Amino acid sequence: MRKLIKQIATVLLLPLLVVTNVFAEQDLPHRLVIQVSTDQVRTQTIALNNAINLQKLYGMDNVIIEVVAYGPGLNLLTTESSAASRVKSLAAQDITFSACQNTMDAVMKKTGKLPVLLEGVQTVNAGVARIMELQEQGYAYIRP
Repeated sequence: MRKLIKQIATVLLLPLLVVTNVFAEQDLPHRLVIQVSTDQVRTQTIALNNAINLQKLYGMDNVIIEVVAYGPGLNLLTTESSAASRVKSLAAQDITFSACQNTMDAVMKKTGKLPVLLEGVQTVNAGVARIMELQEQGYAYIRP
């Protein structure tokens, strides 16, 4: 009899737990990682526009955005970038910018100079690995 009561209670309570979990997930902010791996200014501009438009749509508190740059796209996050002031401004507005250390090391090896990153830009060991890690954490992914 006890076993039957436990089974009935489980059947009745399980849907409540599922519904509660669904509502809890809806309260989480949206999460997005944007890949920038090209030095094409137009594509880099689109990536920044995507970030801004999502913040406008959902509100800064309702979306977490990280822009990961590697390979030729690294220049977006350097002092040489034509979008330098825009990147610094967005970094101050809770958009995270991550530069690939592997790419920086390759530039250093080739040119003898380490790229100078903009204020507010963090480094990650490998850009591709960072994107993968964020996707494993439930981030949506776009590459303009």
